[in-house]
Amino acid sequence: MRVDKKRRKQSKTDYSKRIKLLKSGSPRVVFRKTNKYVISQYVTSKEAQDKIEFGVNSKDLIKYGWPKEFKGSLKSIPASYLVGFLIGKKIIKQKLENPIVDLGMLRILYKTKVYGFLKGLKDSGIKIKCEDKMFPEEDRIKGKNLKKDFSKTFEEIKSKIEKE
Repeated sequence: MRVDKKRRKQSKTDYSKRIKLLKSGSPRVVFRKTNKYVISQYVTSKEAQDKIEFGVNSKDLIKYGWPKEFKGSLKSIPASYLVGFLIGKKIIKQKLENPIVDLGMLRILYKTKVYGFLKGLKDSGIKIKCEDKMFPEEDRIKGKNLKKDFSKTFEEIKSKIEKE
């Protein structure tokens, strides 16, 4: 197997991590951050060929009532939590296999967007091994730390996702 060194040099792929994920044979939930959004995808692999079954983007939260005034914060901790919650509910609704979390080349720091996403996945009913002390505080997840208090809107969006 020839390893493409170009992707490694560009810090796009950690091949040792990828091989471990592929050998597990389990589907993955991939989490990625962009400059404007957070993205999550449910991915299955067969013979090292990835197939994206479905994905959720924080842009999708606008359909659930994300306010226009907070459109710039679609990459925040509350948005990450809600994306995790939404993809978790979709996985459960479609009765798919419990996935492994794939964070790629992201730097993992406690109490950040990544752990907000994981908390959303866990709260939706997906089984993930993760200690609760690593998750952001409840006030940060609900958006009380934003310029305007976001907690009421957060609860409304979360309840819409649960009803779906």
